[in-house]
Amino acid sequence: MSTPAVRTDRPPNILLITSDQQHYDTLGVTNPRIQTPALDRLCREGTRFDRAYCPNPVCTPSRASIITGLYPSVHGAWTIGVKLPEDAPTVGGQLSEAGYQTALVGKAHFQPLASRPDSESLESQPTLRDLDFWREFRGPWYGFDSIELARNHTDESHSGQHYAIWLEEQGLTDWRDYFLAPGDPGRRRHRWELPEGFHYSKWTADKTIEFIDRNAAGGGEPFFVWTSFQDPHPVYLVPEPWVSMYEPAELVPGRLTPGEHDRNPPHFAKTQQREPDFGDWHRPYAAHGCHSHLHDEGELRRDIASYYGMISLMDHHIGRILDALDQRGLAADTLVVFTTDHGHFIGQHGLIAKGPFHYEDMLAPSLRRPLAREGPRGPRRRRPAELGRPGPDLPERCAAAGSGADAGGQPARRMAGPGSEGSRPYPVRESPQPG
Repeated sequence: MSTPAVRTDRPPNILLITSDQQHYDTLGVTNPRIQTPALDRLCREGTRFDRAYCPNPVCTPSRASIITGLYPSVHGAWTIGVKLPEDAPTVGGQLSEAGYQTALVGKAHFQPLASRPDSESLESQPTLRDLDFWREFRGPWYGFDSIELARNHTDESHSGQHYAIWLEEQGLTDWRDYFLAPGDPGRRRHRWELPEGFHYSKWTADKTIEFIDRNAAGGGEPFFVWTSFQDPHPVYLVPEPWVSMYEPAELVPGRLTPGEHDRNPPHFAKTQQREPDFGDWHRPYAAHGCHSHLHDEGELRRDIASYYGMISLMDHHIGRILDALDQRGLAADTLVVFTTDHGHFIGQHGLIAKGPFHYEDMLAPSLRRPLAREGPRGPRRRRPAELGRPGPDLPERCAAAGSGADAGGQPARRMAGPGSEGSRPYPVRESPQPG
């Protein structure tokens, strides 16, 4: 088969792939205990950023920064529970105005799980399971022309939206049996009985490929699609064969160095108490991670095995998307970027999951495969980079699209801070604190 010609007469396509809460050392190229052939391929074909920092260590603030180019203190969604204003300027909106076909597929989490009189949320019950609403509403939203959404992680009761519609279309009419009912506090762990073919990672890849195909058949306008996978965010739950892919006894949790929290702010040490009092940390919104982090090592090893299985399952479907670009002759003209919204603790420093603990484990594994027209790039970049801070790359893409460098450049300057016009030798990260 001949190599498709590289197009230089129009702006490139852009595929942004994100995972949710992925530790930076869960790539096969850096960790031989995990299998991620698709992400390893992106490492070989592009650039791996060794020091990519998220602006905030929880979902909503970091995700809002990714699409706005603004720090949480500027865009306003400063913690989980606070809504990103729907009229916020976003990269999806900027590229749409420049002639791109834009789509968001997967997890958004720009809005809280509860509406308030002054802040209505579409990502809350009962709306999440109002499938008639979601059949009619597919965008535009936050600047994206079209959307396919799924708010849940694993079997959470937040399931519904476009993912549940797809489940019913695939014949799984009893899909609610595999997910918790709203208000049900119960939790499955590790092995999920949901058949692999109905997993939301497959749905996310399927809908991404459908969008690419519709765009290719519709006249050749450039596309920007954010493919937003929900995994490997806990709960640690994954179907066979992925749950049995890794042997817990062979996996190594992180460790707490005795005395290391003596040098840290007081809330770090509280995580090592059985019943810590975090008081004002939970006002006005609950603070993720502000609780005891004491854990059983055997159970943590089982969690890691499931966590790795979730990543390998997701990686399989990322590979399907990359293969689809190859098969349709689009790979050479598609800029591919992979990252996560924030990192994850699996025992490092005595911590689990996430919270206001700014260690390197909150780094985001980030990869960029260049366009064929750009030529090869270096395999690794060690200089700090920040999620949501577009830097020179996004303004170039926007300028090429005809929207002008300022479309992406203004958010970039805001992320860089007053008086800064280029790269900084340090990142900036924000977390709310009581007081």
